[in-house]
Amino acid sequence: MGKGELTRQAILEHALSLATRVGLGGVSIGGLATDLGLSKSGLFAHFQSKEALQLQVLELASARFVDTVLRPALAAPRGEPRLREIMERWRQWSHLHALPGGCLFIAAAIELDDQPGPTRDRLVALQKDWLDAVAHAVKVAIDEGHFRADVDPGQMAHDLNAIALGYHWSSRLMRDPLAHERFVNAFEALVAAARKGPARPSSVRPRTRAS
Repeated sequence: MGKGELTRQAILEHALSLATRVGLGGVSIGGLATDLGLSKSGLFAHFQSKEALQLQVLELASARFVDTVLRPALAAPRGEPRLREIMERWRQWSHLHALPGGCLFIAAAIELDDQPGPTRDRLVALQKDWLDAVAHAVKVAIDEGHFRADVDPGQMAHDLNAIALGYHWSSRLMRDPLAHERFVNAFEALVAAARKGPARPSSVRPRTRAS
């Protein structure tokens, strides 16, 4: 990786951290130049526009999410254990040191929901891809016989997303000491409803890793 690419990567890392705190709209070429002690013209040469910068920040966040949440979870056994691993890593995602303001995708969803344009379009595409990945994990659990055949993967992915959003709200905004417990309870109730036959204690318990 050349010096120019290293500089660009450092800029994006700082921009991602900043965006979690001030939103994508608060990330500007001029502001980054001041923060990093670089010339505004130098940053403009890397990104050309504020919109291009925001799109690259989203791409970096997406790559980081895949590396932190999805790819490691694929090492878990297929079916329910893998879905559990996905959910636990998803829960931990918003507590990464590199994300001081929490999950960028949640912040950006609120910021961009009524702002049409390429940045919103890319955010929507990334979130659809993620929901599709979660739905696929549910389908695998059905194929493995862990969940009933009549479970709707898309609906369950929607409900799992709602649990993750609720956890983010209760842990970061409300500072609820029971946020993790409520997250686990909501997940267990959803899984129990999806299992074959009567609900039973899981042999794969959620990890009680600290937030």
